[in-house]
Amino acid sequence: MITGATSGIGLGCARKFAENGDKLILTGRNGQRLEEIRKELADKGTQVTTLVFDVRDREQATRCVHSLPEEWREIDVLVNNAGLALGLEPEYEGSFDDWETMIDTNIKGLLTMTRLIVPGMVARDRGHIINIGSVAGDAAYSNGNVYCATKSAVKTLTDGLRLDVASSAVRVTNLKPGLVETNFSNTRFHGDTERAANVYKGIKPLTGDDIADVAVYAANAPAHVQIAEVLILATHQGSGSVIVRK
Repeated sequence: MITGATSGIGLGCARKFAENGDKLILTGRNGQRLEEIRKELADKGTQVTTLVFDVRDREQATRCVHSLPEEWREIDVLVNNAGLALGLEPEYEGSFDDWETMIDTNIKGLLTMTRLIVPGMVARDRGHIINIGSVAGDAAYSNGNVYCATKSAVKTLTDGLRLDVASSAVRVTNLKPGLVETNFSNTRFHGDTERAANVYKGIKPLTGDDIADVAVYAANAPAHVQIAEVLILATHQGSGSVIVRK
C-alpha cells in the first residue's frame, strides 16, 4: 500500500514496486489520476487496486481500508508517503491554514494509516512500514519551521514504532530525502511555478525514482536485515540548508 501515489515519490514507488512484481494498493485524493496510473501498470501485468481518500480524514480512510476485499487485506508493505510542505515564511508570519494542513497530513495522516494497517502486520508477524521523512527532520532550516517540525515528528514516530514492534518480525524504515524534483515546491509555493523552478537551479536534484529505488531495496532486504534509516541527498547537497549550485 502506497499513500499519495499520484505523483512524485509515491508514483515512483508505485512503478518500482510494480517492476519488482508486487501487487499494489494505491491511495490518493485524485481518483482520475489514480485510475490512469492503475491502467498504466495493469497494462504491464501488475495487479493494482486503488482507494480514493485524503489521509487527513480518519473516517474516510478507515472506511476505504475496511472496504478492501479479503484477498487484498494482508498488506506486507505500507509506504507512508502522503505529505507536503506549504509556505516558506518566518514562523511568526506563517499561515495557520498551512500549518494545520501540514500537521494533519504529515503527522496525523501517517498515524492514521499506521494505526489502520500495522495491527494486521503484528498479528501475522510479518510486514514492513516505510515512512517518507526528510532531511528537514534532522535540523530546521530558515523559514522551514513547521514543515521541519512535522518531519522531525516522522523520525520520532518511526523510531518509536520500531521499538514497539521489535518483539515481532515487522520492520520499520525511515527514508529521508533531500532535494527531490517533484511537484513538492510547486505545492509549497501555492502554484508559483517560477519560484518553484528556482529551487532546483544550478544543481541536479534527486528524482522520485531515486527514492523509490531505496524503498524497494529496503523492502527486499533479507528478513533478518532491517534498514532502519537512510538519508538520501543530491551529490552537491550537504544538508537541509547547504546546497552548492553551479
